[in-house]
Amino acid sequence: MALKILMATMSLGIGGAETHIIELACELKRRGVDVLIASNGGVYVPDIEENGIRHFSVPMNKRNAFYMVRSYFMLRKIIKKEKPDIVHAHARISAFICSILQKRLHFPFVTTAHGVFQLGIGLNQLTNWGQKTIAVSEDIKEYLISSYGVNSRDISVTINGIDTEKFSPSARQADVLPSEISPKAANEFGFTAGQPVICHVSRIDESSCLAARQLIALAPRLSEELPGVSILIAGSGDVFNELNEMASAANTKIGRRVVIMTGTRTDINEILNVCDLFVGVSRAALEAMAEAKPVILAGSQGYIGLLTPDNLSEAQESNFCCRGCILPTQQLLLDEILRTLKDIPAPERAALGNFGRQIVMRDYSVKRMTDDCQKVYETVRRRRYNVVMSGYYGFGNAGDEAILQSIHQNIDNSGGDISVTVLSNDPDDTKERYDFNAVNRFKLIAVMKALKSCDALVSGGGSLLQDHTSTRSLFYYLMIILVSGFMNKKIMIYANGIGPVQKKINRLLVRHIIGRADVITLRDDVSAQELKNMGVKRDDVRVTADPVFTLHGAPREEAVTLLNDCGIPCDIPFVCVSVRDWTGMGPFKENVAMLCDDIHDTYGRNIVLIAMQTPNDIGISNDVQRLMKNKAYVLDVRYTAEQIMGIIGMADFVLAMRLHMLIFSARMCTPLIGIIYDPKVAAYVKTLSMPSAGDVTDFTAETAIAAVKLIVNDREKYAAALRQKSADLEALAHEDAQQLLRLLETKHKRRTI
Repeated sequence: MALKILMATMSLGIGGAETHIIELACELKRRGVDVLIASNGGVYVPDIEENGIRHFSVPMNKRNAFYMVRSYFMLRKIIKKEKPDIVHAHARISAFICSILQKRLHFPFVTTAHGVFQLGIGLNQLTNWGQKTIAVSEDIKEYLISSYGVNSRDISVTINGIDTEKFSPSARQADVLPSEISPKAANEFGFTAGQPVICHVSRIDESSCLAARQLIALAPRLSEELPGVSILIAGSGDVFNELNEMASAANTKIGRRVVIMTGTRTDINEILNVCDLFVGVSRAALEAMAEAKPVILAGSQGYIGLLTPDNLSEAQESNFCCRGCILPTQQLLLDEILRTLKDIPAPERAALGNFGRQIVMRDYSVKRMTDDCQKVYETVRRRRYNVVMSGYYGFGNAGDEAILQSIHQNIDNSGGDISVTVLSNDPDDTKERYDFNAVNRFKLIAVMKALKSCDALVSGGGSLLQDHTSTRSLFYYLMIILVSGFMNKKIMIYANGIGPVQKKINRLLVRHIIGRADVITLRDDVSAQELKNMGVKRDDVRVTADPVFTLHGAPREEAVTLLNDCGIPCDIPFVCVSVRDWTGMGPFKENVAMLCDDIHDTYGRNIVLIAMQTPNDIGISNDVQRLMKNKAYVLDVRYTAEQIMGIIGMADFVLAMRLHMLIFSARMCTPLIGIIYDPKVAAYVKTLSMPSAGDVTDFTAETAIAAVKLIVNDREKYAAALRQKSADLEALAHEDAQQLLRLLETKHKRRTI
């Protein structure tokens, strides 16, 4: 079924924003999207209806309580009947009305900001920028952040896309100078070849008519300096009558019709086709550029002058609106027009016009604008299924964050059209870092709301079900599973590590609650045996692999940059070391420091200590560094999992306590040595057929040195073994997402034990 988009805006009259909407709607329609538009109407309604786009008349063009209330009820009726997949508002009033409806009807909601607005008392309250906002320039994005507090992660930047087939030089124009015009234009306006035409297109409102006023005021001088000149001004608005009277007075003074006020026109491409020079800003300037016309950028928000390669970046920064530049004056505008038409030879003007068209073709096409919008639609649209992910997320642990990323990525790539909501300790950080939808895992109402609206719970990754570090943590994860069961939600235990669970009551709880899950996959055989030992008797439990085996490390270039930024030389081989605090360690730190010094002195390797969980691992890493005789480096910044993997990929080998440091190493095929503090570490070292440096409780440098010697003397053998193991485990890890998809697609029948 085609995606259905309802666009809401004030009107479809003449204007840059309105043209943006029309072009976007028509391109979406060409791509098979069902597009509806609600507005007060205007001259473009016949155009969109000819393209098969339905229009609904809704009076959203007035900031008046009566009309806004009326629009609210009219839009509500339309949305309830049409059930659009996404509502896309393009103006402040329509966005405000849609935002109220969205709270009640819960549709995906996107807005586009086309410009800046007044921030007077009460006007801020008439503004809502939706779940995601599209800004038509970088400076509008900054304006949304500073003036409305919109989070930068919720803003996407696009361009005012131009239909470069509609707005293009005529076949004849491509080979001749711009002053040679088409018979159609000559017949309508009475222009003849060789007589210069200056064109301006804009909404003729008080807030945007400065350039039009100045052109009319300059008409007598321009007529003197440029014999036969015409000034063609297209558009209408609240001061059109005033400017039309000014134009009549100027024409009377000159003695001929120099200024032509066309009023409302929908054939702007034909209007622009007749001109030798365009004066204006914004979308109209881009349309003139698309028709290969030289352009003077001048408008109510600023002045840049004749567009050239030298000032292109300045023009692009304000989306060709000149915001932040000096305001145009009559003298400034007069001098630039005369310089362009009198001093610059026609071939050079034609070259400037062609330069402008190349810029539009490269950076401002309708295709790109529509692609940008569709990417935003994809982030907010309703999915077929919705799952909640529960895990040790948002605590700054690189291993668990890697699990989050890899599971989320595998679900996205499963082809099941699944949205994911993450229960996170720091939902803002989770959203900021990964752009994942997240709620606070400790806010009961938010968690219950997420579970209520989901199709399945994914209790995912890591050693969630253990009481060695905390019974309270075990109870939390079991409670999330239990509540999901009470809500009759599908439940998947996704690539978990089980145990150790030591207390008898805890083992009974795990057996009772986990046994009710619809799907159970585990990351290793030891976890499967532990579940059996607790009395979970099921023949459908599958051992797959840790999800991180599907993650990819950062490119070598990025890893080199990170190392250089920390002052770590990349021309000397190095070893990555990961340690953590643990109970009963004794002289562990001293022995690790001794081991690191031996690696440095015997094999000439630098030591790089990596804090896998910040700030928890920083203290012990610094302690080991201080106890060493040789210089060592501590990476104490919170790097992404991919960045750490990229660094590990450059290392000679890895010495680690943290399980996911070992998994990162295996994934990057870098030989590793495990320091055992937990059965899960011992299990993975055994699974990967890598040497152990011994248990943390009786760790000695001598035992670890022997393991290092094995790795150094036969590094390639261990690396080759990891290459095969990593490939096998990656294939297994991909199975979990497919298991989830099959669960979502099957009719749910609550499991009992």
